[in-house]
Amino acid sequence: MSDLSIRRARPEDVPGITACVCAAYLHYIERIGRQPGPMLKDYADTVRQCQVHVAVQDHAVAGVIVLQLTDEGFYLDNVAVHPSVKGSGIGRRLLELAELEARRQGYASIYLATHELMTENRALYLRIGYVEYDHRVVNGFPRVFFRKSLS
Repeated sequence: MSDLSIRRARPEDVPGITACVCAAYLHYIERIGRQPGPMLKDYADTVRQCQVHVAVQDHAVAGVIVLQLTDEGFYLDNVAVHPSVKGSGIGRRLLELAELEARRQGYASIYLATHELMTENRALYLRIGYVEYDHRVVNGFPRVFFRKSLS
């Protein structure tokens, strides 16, 4: 992972972002019965409207994180790591970046949501200090919401 860099996404990263997200979420289609929400997004629009960072390795997008400011606070909308580099620490580095960015922008916490059937994600978020606080249906997907204090 010596040539890994994390930087703000640019319009030319959109095909790599889309491919990375689709590869990362592909295995969930069978479990939830349809494509997960992140696979359906228009990432050209997302890069224009949100704070998106990419982890680039060997000149390819290996990971992506999408951050937004909402009425509820600093929102980690999506974090995805290409399956070919899963377990290499890219996801951890992207999550750390999200927390640093939330603090930099003056937020005392960060929140996120995941599909209720993505049990691995739910367990990970609990392990790294997030607390479950709500269940909602968003765009037809049953979602579990988590928040982490940054103080």
